[in-house]
Amino acid sequence: MNKKIVKVVKMELPGGDAHPGPKLASAGVNMAKFCTDFNAKTGDRRGQIVPVIITAYEDKSYDFQIKTSPVAGLILKAAGVEKGSGNAKQIVGSITKDQLKEIAEYKLPDLNCEDVEAAMKIIEGSCRQMGIAIK
Repeated sequence: MNKKIVKVVKMELPGGDAHPGPKLASAGVNMAKFCTDFNAKTGDRRGQIVPVIITAYEDKSYDFQIKTSPVAGLILKAAGVEKGSGNAKQIVGSITKDQLKEIAEYKLPDLNCEDVEAAMKIIEGSCRQMGIAIK
Protein backbone atom coordinates (compact mmCIF):
# COMPACT_ATOMS: atom_id res chain seq x y z
CA MET A 1 0.00 0.00 0.00
CA ASN A 2 1.48 3.32 -1.12
CA LYS A 3 1.05 6.50 0.85
CA LYS A 4 -0.53 9.43 -0.96
CA ILE A 5 1.94 12.26 -1.51
CA VAL A 6 0.52 15.64 -0.56
CA LYS A 7 3.49 17.86 -1.28
CA VAL A 8 7.15 17.77 -2.34
CA VAL A 9 9.18 20.76 -1.16
CA LYS A 10 12.78 21.66 -2.01
CA MET A 11 14.55 24.00 0.40
CA GLU A 12 17.94 24.92 1.75
CA LEU A 13 18.41 24.81 5.52
CA PRO A 14 21.43 25.40 7.77
CA GLY A 15 23.16 22.10 8.52
CA GLY A 16 22.56 20.86 12.07
CA ASP A 17 20.66 24.04 12.95
CA ALA A 18 17.17 23.85 11.42
CA HIS A 19 14.33 25.18 13.54
CA PRO A 20 10.53 25.46 13.08
CA GLY A 21 9.37 28.47 11.13
CA PRO A 22 7.36 29.68 8.15
CA LYS A 23 9.75 28.04 5.71
CA LEU A 24 8.99 24.60 7.15
CA ALA A 25 5.31 25.33 7.72
CA SER A 26 4.81 25.31 3.94
CA ALA A 27 6.00 21.69 3.83
CA GLY A 28 3.04 20.52 5.92
CA VAL A 29 5.02 18.24 8.24
CA ASN A 30 5.48 18.00 12.01
CA MET A 31 8.13 20.72 12.23
CA ALA A 32 9.59 19.78 15.61
CA LYS A 33 10.09 16.13 14.61
CA PHE A 34 11.51 17.08 11.21
CA CYS A 35 13.98 19.54 12.77
CA THR A 36 15.16 16.89 15.24
CA ASP A 37 15.64 14.31 12.47
CA PHE A 38 17.28 16.78 10.06
CA ASN A 39 19.65 18.20 12.70
CA ALA A 40 20.70 14.69 13.73
CA LYS A 41 21.58 13.76 10.14
CA THR A 42 23.34 17.04 9.31
CA GLY A 43 25.14 17.75 12.58
CA ASP A 44 28.50 17.19 10.88
CA ARG A 45 27.69 19.91 8.31
CA ARG A 46 27.21 22.83 10.69
CA GLY A 47 27.88 26.19 9.06
CA GLN A 48 26.95 24.89 5.61
CA ILE A 49 23.72 25.33 3.68
CA VAL A 50 22.18 21.90 3.11
CA PRO A 51 19.65 21.36 0.30
CA VAL A 52 16.86 18.98 1.24
CA ILE A 53 13.86 17.53 -0.60
CA ILE A 54 10.91 16.85 1.74
CA THR A 55 8.09 14.57 0.65
CA ALA A 56 4.99 15.05 2.82
CA TYR A 57 2.30 12.38 2.89
CA GLU A 58 -1.43 12.54 3.61
CA ASP A 59 -1.03 10.93 7.05
CA LYS A 60 1.36 13.76 8.12
CA SER A 61 4.41 11.50 7.83
CA TYR A 62 7.34 12.52 5.64
CA ASP A 63 10.57 11.43 4.00
CA PHE A 64 13.48 13.67 3.24
CA GLN A 65 16.51 13.40 1.01
CA ILE A 66 19.64 15.39 1.81
CA LYS A 67 21.70 16.71 -1.10
CA THR A 68 25.28 17.98 -1.25
CA SER A 69 25.99 21.63 -0.44
CA PRO A 70 25.79 24.21 -3.28
CA VAL A 71 28.91 24.57 -5.44
CA ALA A 72 29.18 28.33 -4.93
CA GLY A 73 29.48 27.98 -1.16
CA LEU A 74 32.13 25.28 -1.48
CA ILE A 75 34.16 27.37 -3.92
CA LEU A 76 33.98 30.49 -1.76
CA LYS A 77 35.04 28.52 1.32
CA ALA A 78 37.99 26.95 -0.54
CA ALA A 79 39.08 30.33 -1.94
CA GLY A 80 38.72 32.03 1.44
CA VAL A 81 36.56 34.89 0.13
CA GLU A 82 33.12 36.09 1.23
CA LYS A 83 31.58 36.53 -2.20
CA GLY A 84 32.40 36.12 -5.85
CA SER A 85 32.88 38.87 -8.39
CA GLY A 86 29.95 40.52 -10.11
CA ASN A 87 32.14 40.63 -13.21
CA ALA A 88 33.56 37.28 -14.32
CA LYS A 89 36.69 39.00 -15.69
CA GLN A 90 37.59 40.45 -12.29
CA ILE A 91 39.50 37.84 -10.26
CA VAL A 92 38.71 37.98 -6.53
CA GLY A 93 40.37 34.76 -5.36
CA SER A 94 41.86 31.45 -6.40
CA ILE A 95 41.79 27.74 -5.62
CA THR A 96 44.20 24.93 -6.43
CA LYS A 97 43.60 22.01 -8.77
CA ASP A 98 43.52 19.74 -5.70
CA GLN A 99 40.75 21.83 -4.12
CA LEU A 100 38.86 21.77 -7.44
CA LYS A 101 39.13 17.97 -7.58
CA GLU A 102 38.01 17.66 -3.94
CA ILE A 103 34.90 19.77 -4.62
CA ALA A 104 34.16 17.79 -7.82
CA GLU A 105 34.41 14.46 -5.99
CA TYR A 106 32.07 15.74 -3.26
CA LYS A 107 29.49 17.08 -5.75
CA LEU A 108 29.68 14.15 -8.21
CA PRO A 109 26.51 12.36 -6.95
CA ASP A 110 24.39 15.48 -7.60
CA LEU A 111 25.94 16.55 -10.92
CA ASN A 112 24.82 15.49 -14.37
CA CYS A 113 28.02 13.64 -15.25
CA GLU A 114 29.63 10.27 -14.68
CA ASP A 115 33.28 10.90 -13.88
CA VAL A 116 35.41 13.27 -11.81
CA GLU A 117 37.05 14.87 -14.88
CA ALA A 118 33.67 16.02 -16.23
CA ALA A 119 32.64 17.19 -12.75
CA MET A 120 35.85 19.22 -12.53
CA LYS A 121 34.97 20.99 -15.78
CA ILE A 122 31.52 21.88 -14.41
CA ILE A 123 33.02 23.24 -11.18
CA GLU A 124 35.69 25.08 -13.20
CA GLY A 125 32.93 26.86 -15.13
CA SER A 126 31.32 27.95 -11.86
CA CYS A 127 34.69 29.26 -10.65
CA ARG A 128 35.16 31.25 -13.85
CA GLN A 129 31.73 32.87 -13.49
CA MET A 130 32.47 33.81 -9.87
CA GLY A 131 35.86 35.37 -10.64
CA ILE A 132 37.82 32.58 -8.94
CA ALA A 133 41.08 31.57 -10.66
CA ILE A 134 42.38 28.00 -10.66
CA LYS A 135 46.11 27.55 -10.07
